[in-house]
Amino acid sequence: MSAGVAPLTATAGAPTTAERVRRFATLTYTLGVTEWKLRFFGSALGYLWTLARPLLFFGVLYVVFTQVAKFGDAIKHYPAYLLAAIVLFSFFSEATGGAVQSLVDRESLLRKVRFPRMVVPLSVVLTSFFNLGMNFIAVTAFLLLNGIHPTWSWLEMPVIIALLAVFTSGVALLLSALFVQYRDVAPIWEVTSQALFYGSPIFYTVDFYGQFTEIMASTPIVAALTQMRHALIDPTAPSLAETLGSTALVLVPVGLCFLTFALGWRVFSRRAPMVAERL
Repeated sequence: MSAGVAPLTATAGAPTTAERVRRFATLTYTLGVTEWKLRFFGSALGYLWTLARPLLFFGVLYVVFTQVAKFGDAIKHYPAYLLAAIVLFSFFSEATGGAVQSLVDRESLLRKVRFPRMVVPLSVVLTSFFNLGMNFIAVTAFLLLNGIHPTWSWLEMPVIIALLAVFTSGVALLLSALFVQYRDVAPIWEVTSQALFYGSPIFYTVDFYGQFTEIMASTPIVAALTQMRHALIDPTAPSLAETLGSTALVLVPVGLCFLTFALGWRVFSRRAPMVAERL
């Protein structure tokens, strides 16, 4: 070979960041869709079961708080608010509760196949997100039947749901990573989730907190439900900015959503290399 001819070598280039992100997103989506379809495999009613639980739960709470306790008389469009709040919180509860044991439940897959472990809890959140989409179809129909007409403020809902999804994903990553080593996380989170349900403005509104209203409205779940009421149900109800007393203070719950996600991402990333060993 002459000195002027360079040797040819076959080298496989490393995937770019964009390619890795695309593969990560594709794998997460594939696992989420597969889990969602398998959940209703062999069921006669199929996806209708997605609507059954929140609607039945809504029915029970509606009877208790409107017919027995007469609690929602002072809240405009109370049935619509109650249903929408239950559906939003159910997404958070279902996603985080399912993510706790997601790595352990997929132990055989994690031991046999090499792929980003973070895909597993995020696919659980995605599956719950699909359920949320189905449930919001019923919510929209219920709003229209109750005389609530679409307004421009409804366009805020994708932003509200996106921020809630960011917060939920962060909690899911944190819980799934911790459960691998600390199995007490499951019962602790089950009790915590119940406490969050009754402590959140679902069958009451944010003003129920009294002197602690501003503090509670600064938390992601309460902030999402408060702004949801203003944007989707009753435009005359106080917005999150009005509840907090300043538009700038809205950045507090928004920042907590991203801070929670960053914390969950960090903890999961540090523990991911040891997941297979501790299962």
